[in-house]
Amino acid sequence: MQHKVTIGIPVFRVENYIRRTMESVLSQSYPNIEILVVDDGSDDRSLEILNNIHQTHPRGKDMRILFHQYNLGVSETRNQIIDEAIGDYLYFVDSDDVIDKNTISLLMNHIENHHADVVYGSYERIELSGKRSLYQYPMKLFEDADSFADFAYKKYAGFQASACNFLVRMSLIKQNNLRFFKSDFWEDMVFTLNLVTMAERAVLLPDITYTYLCRENSLSNSWHHDQISKEKIVQYFNAVDILKQDKEKYCQKSYYPNRCYIAVMSDIYIVCNILKKKCYIKPNFTNRELHHYLYHPATFKEILSFRQRRVHNLILFLLGKLPNVLCLQLVRLFSKYKGL
Repeated sequence: MQHKVTIGIPVFRVENYIRRTMESVLSQSYPNIEILVVDDGSDDRSLEILNNIHQTHPRGKDMRILFHQYNLGVSETRNQIIDEAIGDYLYFVDSDDVIDKNTISLLMNHIENHHADVVYGSYERIELSGKRSLYQYPMKLFEDADSFADFAYKKYAGFQASACNFLVRMSLIKQNNLRFFKSDFWEDMVFTLNLVTMAERAVLLPDITYTYLCRENSLSNSWHHDQISKEKIVQYFNAVDILKQDKEKYCQKSYYPNRCYIAVMSDIYIVCNILKKKCYIKPNFTNRELHHYLYHPATFKEILSFRQRRVHNLILFLLGKLPNVLCLQLVRLFSKYKGL
């Protein structure tokens, strides 16, 4: 049977959450779904729970479970889902989150009605404190090349960086060879910011279709640990560096100034966190290393031609040209001003 939609779920050490996640996925009102679960070498009961659900749930026949003997990381696991998926459309779910029972039906309805490449739902976020926040998009249809990317890059602070909660046409991913680069941090941000540049027809929905659960030992809370590995922080920088690459591909695009701005500002926020958590990071970063990461991908002449974010990008460009100590002093002042 050719499934219309593949729901991909990477799993690693989520024995306390995976049953709830799977129940929300298996309760989908849309009938034609393949549920592709890849356990990435979990050393808890995650795989045991998945096998039990597979054998006992009425919809278990729609599940396909793959597993790794050793942990390979979330990027390789998601890439395996892309390679193995048999659906015409792909939807990622994290293994500690839940989706509304009508999520796939709603997104597929808009995919078909608008002949869209990708459809995003709005979402809810639950913090460790129990605080709930809604992130709701306006109802929006994008029909022109680059119009979706323009919106996403302009509204970056209000646009999700996660690889979850959007339904995307598999042929778009395959034709563009879109992959997750090997990292445990921000690999989904890079995937998403590249995806929006490829989609010509896209839809945003105000409907809440997904609930993100922030938990204490999740990757998204890595900055709150008492000991932080320098190697892990470098992965953040490497993710941003991918956004700075392929200048020839993006430099003529209307969204390129915003792509540059997002990349350099992301590096600045990483450096702010490093300066704040310096005593917890082993081994330490040198001033020269931190200064190196703050380079701007565009030239001075290119920035002068920008129609958007020209002044912002000029400031960031000049910041990266200052001596190490002065540059980092200004970053510290920025961090205090922002209350970071």
